[in-house]
Amino acid sequence: MNIESGIIRTYGYVRVSSRDQNEDRQLIALHELGVSDGDIFMDKQSGKDFNRPQYQKLLSMLKKRDVVYVKSIDRLGRNYEEILEQWRIITKKIGADIVVIDMPILDTRTDRNLMATFICDTVLSVLSFVAENERGNIKQRQAEGIAAAKARGVRFGRPPKPLPENFPSVCQRWKAGKITGLAAAAECGMPMSTFRYRAAQETGSP
Repeated sequence: MNIESGIIRTYGYVRVSSRDQNEDRQLIALHELGVSDGDIFMDKQSGKDFNRPQYQKLLSMLKKRDVVYVKSIDRLGRNYEEILEQWRIITKKIGADIVVIDMPILDTRTDRNLMATFICDTVLSVLSFVAENERGNIKQRQAEGIAAAKARGVRFGRPPKPLPENFPSVCQRWKAGKITGLAAAAECGMPMSTFRYRAAQETGSP
C-alpha cells in the first residue's frame, strides 16, 4: 500500500558490520519512532562486502512519499559519493522521504521549498564528507596503534599452541645434528615448517 491508495508507509533501515554486531542502538531508535519490526530492513556485512540485499529489497518496495528512517547518515553508504547517490535515488528518483534520526535537519518531510532543499542538500554534503573523513581517520589511528603495539613487542592473532613435552630434547638433538629436521618434526607431531619456526623462536636463532 502506498500513496496511490492514500497510505504512506514508514520503513527503517539498519546496517551493521560483521565486526560490530551491535544493532540494538539503531533498532531502539526506530522502535521509539513507531517503526514496526516487519518494516525494518537490516543488513549485516563484512568490511569488504557491501552487497546489501535487504537495502535493495527496501528500495524495490519504496513508493512516492513513503518515509525511510535511518539512525545516522553513514548507514546509507560507505563513502561520500555513495551516500549522496543513495540520497538522490530515494528522494529524487523514487520520491520518498528520508529522516536521519541523529540529525533532525535532515528530514525531507518538513519543507519542500527551494531554500529548504538547498539547506538540506548542503548539510548532507558536509556530513557525508565528515563521515567519510572520520572513517579514514579511524583506520589511520588503528594502523598507527597496531604499529606502535608491534614495536613494543605485542603479538596479534591467536596464541601459539603449547609445545609438546619432548620438544626441548628433540630440538637439542636436531641442533646437534643427531636427527634430521623431518624426523624431529615427526617426533613432535608438527609440520616441518612449524617445527623450524618454533625452534627458532625458542633458541633465538634460525
